[in-house]
Amino acid sequence: MFNEKILMKKDEMIKDLETMIRIPSKLEGYNNPDYPFGKNVDDALNTFLKIGERMGFRTKNINKHCGYIEFGEGGEILGIVGHLDVVPEGEGWTYPPFELTNDDDVLYGRGTIDDKGPMIASLYAMKVVMDNCKVNKRVRLIVGLNEESDWKCINYYKEHEELPTLGFSPDADFPCIYAEKALLTVYVSSDYCKNEKIEIKEFDCKNNRVNVVPKYCACTISVSDTIVNQVKKILMNRLSGNLSFTQKENEFYIESRGIQAHAAHPELGKNAVSQMIMLLNEIFNYFDIEEKMINTLASKIQNETNGTSLGIKYEDKELGDLTLNLANIELSEGIIKAGMNLRIPGSCDLEDVKKKIENGFNRLNVEYAGEMKALYIPKDNELIKTLLKIYNDYTGENREPITIGGATFARAFNNCVSFGAMRPDEPDMCHQVDEYITVKNLIDACNIYAIAIYELAK
Repeated sequence: MFNEKILMKKDEMIKDLETMIRIPSKLEGYNNPDYPFGKNVDDALNTFLKIGERMGFRTKNINKHCGYIEFGEGGEILGIVGHLDVVPEGEGWTYPPFELTNDDDVLYGRGTIDDKGPMIASLYAMKVVMDNCKVNKRVRLIVGLNEESDWKCINYYKEHEELPTLGFSPDADFPCIYAEKALLTVYVSSDYCKNEKIEIKEFDCKNNRVNVVPKYCACTISVSDTIVNQVKKILMNRLSGNLSFTQKENEFYIESRGIQAHAAHPELGKNAVSQMIMLLNEIFNYFDIEEKMINTLASKIQNETNGTSLGIKYEDKELGDLTLNLANIELSEGIIKAGMNLRIPGSCDLEDVKKKIENGFNRLNVEYAGEMKALYIPKDNELIKTLLKIYNDYTGENREPITIGGATFARAFNNCVSFGAMRPDEPDMCHQVDEYITVKNLIDACNIYAIAIYELAK
């Protein structure tokens, strides 16, 4: 329906995506009143809005917290809701993370699939509909800036702007998503008591976010003269491609390396923090040292991704199983603190999970830093059926709607669901090194979104 017109804009679309990828729009904190989420995030918003203006859309910067790009008239709004912020790049990229590299029609760069690529595809889909069709709603691309952290951007939008009547979020998977798990972010902490044999000096997790399986964790320990050789022997026995150390007199600098993944799919990664905790616990146990945080985490988290040792394992064949990601650990001002992220199917009692967490960590301080309830929309909902038909008709496939462990802006609004741009049966590259989208998938997503905009707004 729109493919020829979209193909004519392919090079321009990729160039605009390249412009967006060059901006390292990672959260820089909340302390600068001029830039709510940091200068680079602000640059990403302004750059994206300028692209929209160049294409002939109405745009609005909403006090630097978010923005929108819009066309059409009418009392109802079709909302397309995505974001321009990205998670940190992590280590081990083959390609520069903040340059768009086209390698045999595969576009590499941080944000290509989450969520700058789909946002560019949505913008160009709006353009071909605006230029070639009549619609009876306003079509508004809502631009979030804080999705990877705590959604301050979308909450600000809801407080200050008109809400969409219906919509979709291009920030997950095709064919269409009818359920998203609940999210729970938990921090556990305890006083750190030094002992005469082994002292933890520092942890370094590279400021890893709780929604990312940690790829790296380092720890510096200082040991007494009497056990230096024994500690070295333990570390030598554990040497591998994932664990390494360097020694300077009585200090050991230990590095744990894993595989980065989205916290919604921790089983796809290898957790560097869990690996470090298990190693430290082995060392402390060898010398009969009680370190409350390390011992507790080792016994209740281990290397699991499903919460078995905490007693919160929960399986749901339709909505997906409960998952747990131990994301980071730090030592600051005499306090050890660890953060973890849970994805919980809507059929599971969230309050029961909290009680079990508090019982399992009864030796530690437990605090909740974020909670989102699950999203569930019946499969026979008209919006679900419409989007599913659009996808299947375009691709020639016969897919059913799916559930995910991730959290998208779809749950921020009524009558809104997640819709692409990840294709079924392809690797999930969200939050991973060498994140990419293929040129074909970018063009396909643009086509699918254009049809969806036309069908939902005509």
